[in-house]
This record gives sequence, C-alpha cells and structure tokens, in this order.
Amino acid sequence: MMTFEGKVAAITGAGSGIGRALALGLASKGCSVCVSDINEAELAETVALLAPYNVKVRSDPLDVTDRNAVESLAASVVDQFGKVDFVFNNAGVALIDRVETVSYDDFEWLMNINFWGMVYGSKAFLPYFQQQGQGRIINVSSLFGLVAVPGQSAYNASKFAIRGFTDAMGQELKGTGIYATSVHPGGIKTNIVKNARFINPGSKHIQKSDMETRFAKMARTTADQAADVILKAVTRKKKRVLIGGDARFLDVVQRLMPEKYPEFLSFVLK
Repeated sequence: MMTFEGKVAAITGAGSGIGRALALGLASKGCSVCVSDINEAELAETVALLAPYNVKVRSDPLDVTDRNAVESLAASVVDQFGKVDFVFNNAGVALIDRVETVSYDDFEWLMNINFWGMVYGSKAFLPYFQQQGQGRIINVSSLFGLVAVPGQSAYNASKFAIRGFTDAMGQELKGTGIYATSVHPGGIKTNIVKNARFINPGSKHIQKSDMETRFAKMARTTADQAADVILKAVTRKKKRVLIGGDARFLDVVQRLMPEKYPEFLSFVLK
C-alpha cells in the first residue's frame, strides 16, 4: 500500500471544511501541500494550522473558474517541488433554487466553480502525471451526485457531472499508473449550506436558517473524518468513495428503487 511520506499534493478549496482537513491530514503523514482558496483570510488560517508539521507548504489565492490561473498553478507547483503526486479538486459551492426560477447567472456561477473548476484542475495536472507515469486525481462530488432532490437541480447537475467525468477519465487512464477517484460525501459538518446562495427552496415557509438547522442535525460526519476516509481510499486506489452512513444507505436505496427513491428521500427529509 502506498504512503504519503515525501509526496506532494495540491488541494483546492483548502481554506475550510474538507479541503483544510485534507491538508492537515496529508501534512501529518509527511506530504508537502499546496493549498489554495479564493478566501484569502481562511486560507491564511489553514497555513497557520499547518505550521507545526515538518513539510513544505505553498499557499495560493485561487479562483478555480480561471482556467489560466489553475494551469499556471499546476506548472508553478511542479517547478517549485519538482513533481506533484496528487490533486484534490475540492472547491465547491451550493445553490438552493428551483428550475423555473433559477437564473442563468446563478446556474453558470455554480457550474463554473463546481464543474469547470474540477475539469480545469484535472486537465491542468494530468500532463505532469503523464510525464511522471503516476498520479492521483481526486474529484469531490457529493451524495447529490448519486441522488437528486428538488431545489438542488443546479447543484445536482454539477455533482452528477463530476461523477461522470471522473468515471470516464478513470477508464481512459487504465494502465497508465494514474488513477481517478470521485468522492461522494453525505452530510459533512462544514459551512456549505451556510454559505449557499438561497433563492427559492419551493416553499415560502422554509427559510435559510431552517435549512441550516436541519443540515446541522443531519450532518453527522466531521470534515476530519471525511478527510481520513478519502486518504485511506486514495492509498487503496479506489475509484469511488462514499462518506458517511447516509451516503452509503441512500446509495443502496437509489440502486434498489431507481424510480421511487425520491419518495423515500422526501419522507426522510421531513
């Protein structure tokens, strides 16, 4: 089984949540890290938390929707460290709105970050992995890349797209020494709902604060626990990772009831 000692990893969305937990988990295992995030204040907090570890740390403010910036980052990481072994495309946002009311601007905002940011990250680092003959591309999707829910059409679209892109890429890379993994977290204790754009949940009686409270009750997995599951899966070259009992359970439900699982899911959410 491979280890992280002496390796180099790039992580987007590392200012908080799973991204920060991945950075700390990798550093604790002797892996140098390049952490990036659009939120410079949160990114600085992550860098401060990495200080006790005896590894090299690089920090870059990054907008993952800027393809040139992502490509420049990949080249700069390899130039500085001499190699790169992992890229964790983790940056993501949420949007609560329905199909009939979601604006094209909001839809594109979400897709540019969640989907295109992941595509840019994958394609930017892939040539270096190919030159090395080894590497890992880890793309963070969601439980909502396995099941669909009302009010999350844009988010579902982005996360299903990540799953499809990553699965196809993994098949294309078979036998090259490069592996692609899609990650599907269930409810993780992060700020994703708090920071989401809340437009139209479909009910006038549901407020953003209600959804935050509901999510807090349902999210039983910590970011640290999620990162630990992801890193173990990477060492085992797993193609798909389900995080949390909710993700594993609902994955089974949607396989058994592909047409009727929305009714079951609606009952659970209520």
